[in-house]
Amino acid sequence: MNFHGTEVRQRALTLLRGGSKNADVARTLNVPLGTIGYWKHMDRAKRGECPGAHDPACPRCDGRSLDPAAYSYLLGEYLGDGHISHYSGHRVPSLAIACADAWPGIADETEAAMRAVFPNNGVHRLQRTGCQNIKVYSKHLPCLFPQHGPGKKHERRIALEPWQQAIVDARPWEFVRGLIHSDGCRITNWTARVVGGERKRYEYPRYFFANRSDDIRKLFTDTLDQVGVDWTTLARGNDPFSISIARKASVALMDAHVGPKH
Repeated sequence: MNFHGTEVRQRALTLLRGGSKNADVARTLNVPLGTIGYWKHMDRAKRGECPGAHDPACPRCDGRSLDPAAYSYLLGEYLGDGHISHYSGHRVPSLAIACADAWPGIADETEAAMRAVFPNNGVHRLQRTGCQNIKVYSKHLPCLFPQHGPGKKHERRIALEPWQQAIVDARPWEFVRGLIHSDGCRITNWTARVVGGERKRYEYPRYFFANRSDDIRKLFTDTLDQVGVDWTTLARGNDPFSISIARKASVALMDAHVGPKH
């Protein structure tokens, strides 16, 4: 990972404040575009110019409308690869979803969902080694993601509030899709059988979801039950950490609504 000193950052901010575009500054200073965007956002927030710093209306506090499909997807992503942080130097907490560079389509979907859930807040990408953090700042993150708390998710109880469960019940496939895009995958398994004295190889698709939290796995399997997907639990030793979906009809349902990572 490249680390950029204070002098480079200050040169970037000078150019940005002078009206230069993010992409032009990134090329001029040979700094990733996501880093330039992050520096610009933090500079604007520090000076009170960031839209997110004023915290627009919240669906929970103020009754603002909430896109249920986007929220259900983003909730699944948060429970998988998301985290909320509140560093001492920031006035508001941030939600970051880690998206691997290998699947740029998922990063695009994550950003689109985040913008739909937070239409009046800035959404930014911060490049890391092998992944991007899709990020938004808002004081109302704990309102929309009450599962946030101290410690790791698998070390504390994770349960949906009734209003969240109502959204997931109405938009179950978006929730499943978000969970698969964060902690799941679609692979091709194979097996060999002897047919008519000849050994033949057979391939078949299969979905997996792995998460160390018993509560999050149960949220996933409860939603699979709701949409009619058969599943089984796989264990590594005494740890039932993984959910498998292998039946042909269930895989077809998953393909129709989720599909491979992209």
